[in-house]
Amino acid sequence: MTNRQLFLSHVGQTSEAPLALEIVQAEGSTLTAADGKKYIDLIGGISVCNVGHRHPKVVAAIQQQLNQYMHIMVYGELVQSPQAQYAALLTHHLPASLNNVFFTASGSEATEGAMKLAKRFTGRTQIISFKHSYHGSTQGSLSIMGDEYWRNAFRPLLPGIMQLRYNHFEDLEQITAQTACVIAETIQAEAGVIVPQHNWLKALREKCTATGTLLVLDEIQCGFGRNGTLWAFEQFDVEPDVLLLGKALGGGMPLGAFIADKNIMHCLTHQPVLGHINTFGGHPVCCAAGIAAMQILLDEKLIDTVEVKANLFLSLLQHPAVKAVRSRGLMIAVEFNSFELNKKIIDALIEEGVFTDWFLFASNCLRIVPPLTITADEIKSACTIINKVLQTIEP
Repeated sequence: MTNRQLFLSHVGQTSEAPLALEIVQAEGSTLTAADGKKYIDLIGGISVCNVGHRHPKVVAAIQQQLNQYMHIMVYGELVQSPQAQYAALLTHHLPASLNNVFFTASGSEATEGAMKLAKRFTGRTQIISFKHSYHGSTQGSLSIMGDEYWRNAFRPLLPGIMQLRYNHFEDLEQITAQTACVIAETIQAEAGVIVPQHNWLKALREKCTATGTLLVLDEIQCGFGRNGTLWAFEQFDVEPDVLLLGKALGGGMPLGAFIADKNIMHCLTHQPVLGHINTFGGHPVCCAAGIAAMQILLDEKLIDTVEVKANLFLSLLQHPAVKAVRSRGLMIAVEFNSFELNKKIIDALIEEGVFTDWFLFASNCLRIVPPLTITADEIKSACTIINKVLQTIEP
C-alpha cells in the first residue's frame, strides 16, 4: 500500500475529504511533496513554524539534546536543563508577575491547566469565555469554545461556563465575585483576526481586578511575534494573570505552557499534592527546540520585519472579489462572500503551489499566517498566484 492509502486506511480522520498531500520535505517557507511539487507555505503549521521549517539552529539544538537525554520524567521532580533554561528565558521577557512556567504538551493542555489553576486558586467555579473563541478541543477547552456547532455533538460538557461577546463593554458586567477566571484570546484568531477595540481589553482587565477574577489571555496562536510584538498583550497596555502559550513555543516540536505568578501556581502543590501533572509537558527535546527558536526570533530581529511583510501582503492583495482584509501583523484574514467561494479559491491555490486554508469560525476567510521568515520575494510570488486565481474563479 502507498503512504496515501495507509493514511486514509489507518490514520484517524478529521474530515470526510482530507487534502492528503504527501509532504516529504519542508525548509523555510517551502513544502515539497512526494511528486516533487513545491508549495509556498502560508500556514506555517498554523502559527507553529514562526522561524521557518527546520531552521538549522533549531535542528542543531534538537540533535545536541538527543545526545544527552530524551524522556526521563518531566513533571517537576527532576532538574532538567532545557526545561529550567526555557522557563527562565520566557519569564525574562515577560512582566514580573508572570514568573512561573508550567509546561504542557499542547496548547489545549495549557488551557486545561489554567482552568484548574483558576478554580483551585480562587475557590470559585464559574469560567467565562467569549463567542467565536478557540482554546482547544479537549473536553474542558471544548466547553469554553465559542461556537455551538463544534460543541453540540459532545454534550454534556463542563457546567458553570458563561460566554460573552468579544468587544462588547456591556457584557463585562456579567463578571462577578463568583467568576474564577475569564479566558480570552488577546486577538481572536479563528474568528478571522478580530482585534480588541477602544480599550475593551483594558476594561476587561479592570473588571477582573475589581472582582478578584483571574484574567487568562490565550496567545497560543498570536504569541512569539506573530502580531508585531513579542506578546500581543503588549499592544493593549494590559497584563494577564495567566498566559497561555503553545504552537510556536516549541519551534516546531509539541509544547504548551501556562504561566502565572509563583504564588498563584504554588496552589497546585498541595491539597492535593500533584494538583496538575502530565507525562510529556516540557519534554527536554521540545524545550531545547523552543529555546533555539526563541533565541532566533530575538537575535535575528524577526519581529522587526513583521509589519513590513504584512504591509506588503496588504498592498498586493487587491481584487474586487476580496470583500475585506483583516490583519494584525502576519495574522491575516482575507474575506470573501461565502465559504463555497473561499473553498474554490483555496483548492485552486493549492493546485497552483500556494498552501493555505480557512478559519474555524470564519470559513469565508482565507488564512495567511506564514513563517515570520518568509521573504519579500516569496510574498510577491504568493500574492501573484492569489491574484491570478482570483481572476479565474467565478464569484
